[in-house]
Order: sequence, then structure tokens, then C-alpha cells
Amino acid sequence: MIAVVMALMGAQIARGQSAPAQAAPVPAATATPAQSAPAAGQSSAPAAAPASGAPFDPKDIVGTWQGTLHAGQDLRIVAKFTKDDKGAYKSNFYSIDQGAQALPADSVTLDGATLKFKINLIGGSYEGKLSADGKTIDGSWSQGPNPLPLLLARATPATEWSMPTPPPVVPPMKADADPSLDVATIKPSDPSRQGKGFGFRGTHFLTFNTNMNDLIAFAYGLHSKQIIGAPDWFGTQLYDIDGVPDAPGRPNLKQMGLMVQKLLVDRCDLKFHHESRELAVYAIRVAPGGPKMSKTTAAPDDQQQGFGFRGLGDLIVRNMNMAEFASWMQSGVMDKPVVDQTELKDKYDFTLKWTPDDSQFQQFRGAVNINTPPNTDPNAPPSLYTAVQETLGLKIEATKASDDVIVIDHVEKPSEN
Repeated sequence: MIAVVMALMGAQIARGQSAPAQAAPVPAATATPAQSAPAAGQSSAPAAAPASGAPFDPKDIVGTWQGTLHAGQDLRIVAKFTKDDKGAYKSNFYSIDQGAQALPADSVTLDGATLKFKINLIGGSYEGKLSADGKTIDGSWSQGPNPLPLLLARATPATEWSMPTPPPVVPPMKADADPSLDVATIKPSDPSRQGKGFGFRGTHFLTFNTNMNDLIAFAYGLHSKQIIGAPDWFGTQLYDIDGVPDAPGRPNLKQMGLMVQKLLVDRCDLKFHHESRELAVYAIRVAPGGPKMSKTTAAPDDQQQGFGFRGLGDLIVRNMNMAEFASWMQSGVMDKPVVDQTELKDKYDFTLKWTPDDSQFQQFRGAVNINTPPNTDPNAPPSLYTAVQETLGLKIEATKASDDVIVIDHVEKPSEN
């Protein structure tokens, strides 16, 4: 399942419901063995439906289609097309070597022989031509700057690939639960491992490559510059945490923060006090002309959210309000605290592309190899500030604001057991 995920330069920084995983052209999940496929750089599909199979309209795409995408690794792709009662196409898209997750298409069109569909959640799109016999679709998958060929073939019951079994659904933790980590291990991170993350997998809460600044910021919803009086090792020593909550169910982000708060007191003897100070911050405000984002397509009771990077400055947001967006920009991108001053209450889905500057993504240096791309390409996306205004109808402005800080009174390095 997609949750709040950030992926940078081939490594994921995850926080929320899904566990950290290796980044890939489509969202990574539990891998299953791939079938053999042609050499990388080509696209392949299984044998097309035989003439003796069930009859189908060669000018229609309803049914199951499948093919192999060569994207550094071979990924078997399945697309299932249906029609609603008004005749509009619907589709679910699967990368079955990365798990059983269905990714619904936001739009599907068949104009003559030209098929197009988009999956905004992962910033992916496909365009291909339906063959005259209706058995193959020859096209390209795009999820980033370089489209990849993807040939889809109509599947029959005899040729259709087996779908992986979805993992058991963990029900949400009770909203009034006040969980602690009943069992938790803390150990120094593997220095060769890339990435940084917070996640929940099965019954375990996990972090990797997290320093004390990360843990306190996560637990209390702060930027590291709102932590005052911390020792130098707060920003340099990295730890992995593996813990099991003492309450059943999948915790939400607030409950995960509560668990980390208690863990820091128990294992680091953390003591601090709150103060209000005037800080240099970034304020997100509505630009002239109003917001341009689309309200989320997620159901009102859908708690899954997405904040994912396909690369530096290539962001996908799903099912977030502006206060949540500000919090994630603060924790993942900006070099100062970020405050929401839009007064917008709705949740939105959107993508945002910009060319980062050297002040951005500082939180991950030391855990992720980050090389800010040089701004020499005349076709490169604009700066973050221009992109936010042109794409979202918002603006990000540097200002001063009174904000909460925590002042460290006492802390010890975390005990491992």
C-alpha cells in the first residue's frame, strides 16, 4: 500500500503506513520471483490471445493485458480494463513483481486505436496503439524523464499471470489508543545503507538511518531548527529502531509520534521544556488567482496519504491538506520551519516539479547521497518558488513568525536494549 513515502536518488525515505523499500519505476512492495524475459532495453509481452479463445471486440480494450517493463530490473505489468455503466473506461494497474497493490488509473481514454491512461499517485502515464487484430498494444510507459517501451498483450485464462497474494490487512488502531512501544531495539545504522525512513510493517514500527534530530522532529512535528541546546551528536549519529506497539492495530502518524516520544524518555532520558521564539520561517500562502490544486480523489475515510519523490524536485502528493503538506516540506525539503497560512482545509492530490537549490534536502545529507543538479539546462523545471505559484496557485515566502521550540535540558545516547 502507498503511504507517506519519500524517495530520493534511488532510496526511499518513508514515514507512515508502508515500510521502507527500494525505489523503482512503480511503488515497491514485497517482491516475488520474476519470469524470464528478453534482454534489458526491450519490451516484451506474453503470447497474444489465440484465435480459439473467448471472443472479444478487436476495437475494445476491456479485459486483462500484460507485458514486461525493462527498467533496470524486469517488472511484469498487468492492466485490467473495465467499463462503468456510462461506458467510460476504468483501469487498475499492477506491478506484480513488486506486490499485489492495485493502482487505479485517474483517466483512461481510447481514441480510435490510441490508448492513454494516467496514474497521478505515482506520476505515471502510458500511451500506446491498439493493433488491428485487438491482441496487442504497442506503447511507452512514462514515469520520469525517459519513457520506456511497454508492449501489452491481451491475456486469456490460459496465458494470464498469477497475481500475488495481498498481505493481510492490519486494521487501524483505535483512535483513542495511547500506544507505547512494548518491545523495541535500537542499534547503530549500517553505514553502507542509503536512505532514511519511518514506517510500519506488519506489527512492527521501524526506522532506519535516523538521528536524534529526526526522531524528535518526527515525534513532536518540528523542524530541527526548533530544537535548541542539542549536543553535536544529535545530527550525526544514525540509529535503526524496531519496535512492537503495546496496542493492536495500525497506528496513525500521531500515534507513531506518541510512541517515539515515550521511547525517547525511556531510552534516552530526554528532558526538555517548551518556549516560544521568533524564528525565520517559510510561510505557505494563497497566490493571487487562488489555488490550482485538485481536491483528492480519496474517499473521506481513506487515511492513506502520499508524499513521494521520484527524484530531487519531482514530488507526488496524495490526500493531504496544506498543514500536512507544510509539515512534510519542513521535514523533508526546506532548511527552515514551514507554516501553513493558506486557511485551506480541503485535502488535495497534485504533482510538483522544480529544480532544487543547495539549501534544500539538507535533512538527508549523511544518510543519502544527494547531488543537487546544476541549473544549466534551459529546459529544466523552474525554482521551487516559481513552480509552487505556477502549478499550485500558492506561494512560499520567507518571513518571521513566533513558533514553538523545545530546549534540551538533559539527554543521553540511546541504550540499545
